[in-house]
Amino acid sequence: MAFGWKVHGDGKRLTPGEVVKPDERLSWPRMVGIGAQHVIAMFGATFVFPLVMGLDANLAVMMSGVATILFLLIVKGKVPSYVGSSASFVGAVVAIRAAGGGDATVTGALLVVGVVLAACGFAIHKLGVGVIHRVFPPIVTGGVVMLIGFGMAYVAADVYWPKDPWVALLTMAATFVFIGVFKGFLGRIGVLLGLVFGFLLSWAWDLVGGPITAPDDSGKVTEHFRVNLDAVAQADWIGLPSLHGPVFEVSAIVLVLPVVIALIAENVGHVKAVGEMTGADVDAYMGRAVMADGVGTVVATSVGGSATTTYAENIGVMAATKVYSTAAYYIAAVIAILFGLCPKFGALIAATPGGVLGGVTTILYGMIGLLGAKIWIENRVDLSDPRNLVPTGAGIICAIGPVAFPITGTFALSGIALGTIVLLVGYHLLRAARR
Repeated sequence: MAFGWKVHGDGKRLTPGEVVKPDERLSWPRMVGIGAQHVIAMFGATFVFPLVMGLDANLAVMMSGVATILFLLIVKGKVPSYVGSSASFVGAVVAIRAAGGGDATVTGALLVVGVVLAACGFAIHKLGVGVIHRVFPPIVTGGVVMLIGFGMAYVAADVYWPKDPWVALLTMAATFVFIGVFKGFLGRIGVLLGLVFGFLLSWAWDLVGGPITAPDDSGKVTEHFRVNLDAVAQADWIGLPSLHGPVFEVSAIVLVLPVVIALIAENVGHVKAVGEMTGADVDAYMGRAVMADGVGTVVATSVGGSATTTYAENIGVMAATKVYSTAAYYIAAVIAILFGLCPKFGALIAATPGGVLGGVTTILYGMIGLLGAKIWIENRVDLSDPRNLVPTGAGIICAIGPVAFPITGTFALSGIALGTIVLLVGYHLLRAARR
C-alpha cells in the first residue's frame, strides 16, 4: 500500500515506546513539518555532491524528489526512505572528467549503473531474500550501516565544523535539548529546530560580532559573514533547471561499474536499519528497494541529473523523531521538486552556514553508525570470531579514514565504497578459507 495512511493515536503525540509506522501519520500540519525536516537533512548532500561532480545541483534536487516518489511506489510504501544524490560516484566522476568526459558522458555512465542496479534488484526480488542473507549476513549489514554513518564523520569534522566551531558546538547542544528534552511534536522536529536555531544564531553573531575568519566553501581561510544571502537575492523565483541527454562511452562506464557493489550493500544496510527501527520485517522488499534505487538513478540521469541512493541522513532523522511514516517522504519529495523549480528557495537552503551543518550532521552520522551496532546486538553477532571481527574492523577504518586505494592514475576507490568492498569481500574470503 503506497497511500491511505491511518492517523496514529490522536494525531498529535506519541506515548513513550511508540513509533509512527510507515502506513500511519500524524496530523497533516505536523507531517508537513517533519517532511520539511527531511528536506533539510538531505539538502546539503543532495546539493553538494552534484556540485563536486560538476552537475546541475538544482536539477539534482528536483530529480531527487521524483526518484523518491518512484522509490516509495515501487516498494509499496513499506520502506520509508529518501533517495538523493549519491556520494559513491564522486571519485569515478572526477576520473571521467580528468579523462576529458563532459556532462553527457558522466550522466550516461551513471545511467548504465542505474540499469545494472535495477537488474540486480529484480534478480534479488525473483530469487528471494535468501540470496541477500547469504551475501549480506547480519555482521555485514550491521557493519555497512556502521561504516556508512561513521564514514561520513569526516564531512562533519573536516568540512563543516572548521567553518565555525562555536556555532557548531552550540547548534549541537541546542539540538540535544530539542531532541532529548522537548516532548511531543517539538521533539519530533528537533533536527529542524536545531538548524533554525543555528541559522538565527549565526545571523545574530554576524550583527553583533561582525565577520568570521575561517574556511569558506572553497576551503580557503577568508574573512566573511556566516550568513550570506547574496545568492538568494540574485536567484529567480521560478526557473527550470538545465536538462540534457546522456552519452554512452565504454571507458567511462567501466570506471563507475564497481560502485554497484557498494550501492547494493548500502541499500541493504539502509533497509535493514529501517527494519530494526520500525520493528517490521522488510526483507521481502529488499529486492524492490535495490531495484527502485536503480530506477531512480535511470530516471534522474536520463535528463542530466545525478545518480541517487537511499539517504542515511534521513534514517538519522527517523531515529530521532520515531516517525517512520512514508507520508513525510512524499511531502519531502514534493517540496524538493518545488525547490528544483524555484531557485530562490534552493539558494536559501544552500545558505545554511557550515557551522550549523557541522553541529547537526555530527549527531545524525553518529546515530546512523550506532544503528549498525543495534543490528549486531539484535542478531547476536559474535565479534570474538576473527572472521567477523577482522574484515569488519578493517572496512570501518577504511570508511572513517577515509582510506583511498588508487585504481588508475586519476581514479581511486575510497571511503565508504572501499570500506564496503573490504568488509564484504574480506568476510566471504575468510569464511571460504576456513572451510
